[in-house]
Amino acid sequence: MKLMLYNFLGLFIWFFITSACSLQSKSDSGGVGGAVTKIKLNSIGFLPYQIKSASISGYCSNFEILDTNGNVVYSGTVIGPVSNPLTSEEIYIADFSELTNVGVYTLSVSNIGSSYSFRIDENIYYEPYRTAMLGMYLWRCGTNVSASYNGRSYSHSACHLKDAYLNYITNSKEKKDGTGGWHDAGDYNKYTVNAGITLGVLFMAWEHFASRISNISLDIPEKGNSIPDFLDEMIWEVKWLLKMQYPDGSGRISHKISTLNFGGFIMPENETTTRYYVPWGSAATADFVAMMAMASRILQPYNSTLASNCIEAAKKSYSFLTNNPSYTKADQSGFSTGEYETDDSDDRLWAAAEMWETLGDAVYLNDFEKRANSASAKIDKSFDWGNVKNLGMFTYLLSSRTGKNSTLFGTISNALISVANEIVSNSQSNPYRRPLGTSYFWGCNGTVARQTMILQIANKFSPDTNYINTALDALGYLFGRNYFCRSFVTGVGYNPPKNPHDRRSVASGSAWPGYLVGGGWPTETSWQDDSDRYDLNEIAINWNAALIYALAGFVTNQP
Repeated sequence: MKLMLYNFLGLFIWFFITSACSLQSKSDSGGVGGAVTKIKLNSIGFLPYQIKSASISGYCSNFEILDTNGNVVYSGTVIGPVSNPLTSEEIYIADFSELTNVGVYTLSVSNIGSSYSFRIDENIYYEPYRTAMLGMYLWRCGTNVSASYNGRSYSHSACHLKDAYLNYITNSKEKKDGTGGWHDAGDYNKYTVNAGITLGVLFMAWEHFASRISNISLDIPEKGNSIPDFLDEMIWEVKWLLKMQYPDGSGRISHKISTLNFGGFIMPENETTTRYYVPWGSAATADFVAMMAMASRILQPYNSTLASNCIEAAKKSYSFLTNNPSYTKADQSGFSTGEYETDDSDDRLWAAAEMWETLGDAVYLNDFEKRANSASAKIDKSFDWGNVKNLGMFTYLLSSRTGKNSTLFGTISNALISVANEIVSNSQSNPYRRPLGTSYFWGCNGTVARQTMILQIANKFSPDTNYINTALDALGYLFGRNYFCRSFVTGVGYNPPKNPHDRRSVASGSAWPGYLVGGGWPTETSWQDDSDRYDLNEIAINWNAALIYALAGFVTNQP
């Protein structure tokens, strides 16, 4: 009974803070409930026995942590200042890692004021994780979706039920079933290449953290069946991807299903413009192989028929790639929607790694090792849909299969540790502890979250508290410890985005919850909470997948 009461109180506190933090901040110097936005910290809170710190953009010397009764439970001296020339700030750091007692607190700083409330609790990432996964469900295409969050309902009717026509593939006006899957981003099209990095990261979240996420119940229609809810959500995308294989049996994979032009800010069921399969590309085909190989081994214990279908489809497409070794760019003539065009060398490498991990055949191992040996950089610090090489390298490093080339294995593992150390260094030298340091580009918030993969995997090979601390600091940055003193995830944390570039959010008049926005660039101060700024404030499945991975590393499997 005591545990049940504790969990209830924890959920009540979470709801109270999240609801309060959903209000718009009043100014640069003051915010919700008198909170001072010069004090920037993870508005989700902190794990009891992990790092806890805040960045303060103003002169100060001492700080105190106060409980809900106003009692001082911890006090300390700030560190700094650290100059931040990108924002013309002098930043001080308040470290209160020694405070481990569960509770709700505020940080009070001499000469500055008090922060918004935050929690210390082992369950702080439970609801943010479920909310990010709710976002994936709400992206479903080809069906009606409906959910409630923080007292508000979000729903749309079944959409895009005529997906999709074959005009650009077979020169006929026939329609082939292409329903299902997730809408890609703020638009309603569906792209194979971006599905690649998305499912790759999500399947790795399962393989790395299944013990944390397998029993978490999600608000999806399949809830309560014999398959873990997380995998049920993945299956929705997998079944759509199987439909992207060419109808001629060649193994080629359509690059995307899309309208000719981006549609307006309307609900998905109201977008009735004709949608087409777009011709194949070798990058999309290789990504399909990797995704289906992963799906086969992961889903085998839960749905053996689907697992078998996945690996047979992967074999067919891999055989096609083997017989067609040259890069082939998808012909997107006539389409002005997202291109997601990329060279296929990294995609083929990843495909070989996943086929080997699933099937164990030497032909796949040899293919991977040949490609990995020729790669100049074995691990990249920053990666996304256009470079999935890291995913193949991770699979190879973590595989328990025998037969690996010991020299190549050592080279890749050394590169992993070197890059992880570089990320730690970039974070520690940044006043907001941002793992990307001073690098800003389109979708950089997704990369901040995705870098936690490098850190978590490096920690498996060479355990180091700096790797875990930096992964937590990545979440801290995304949830409020940043120049704007705002969460970058809709519906979650302090003063989250209200106007994401998302057609449903604009059409319904309310930001749909659980989505990481892309973030500011080319400078730290460039972000705007503006639905028209797709370059700064769009949402996308690849960024959400990265956020889910980052959260999965620290989530508990009960509220």
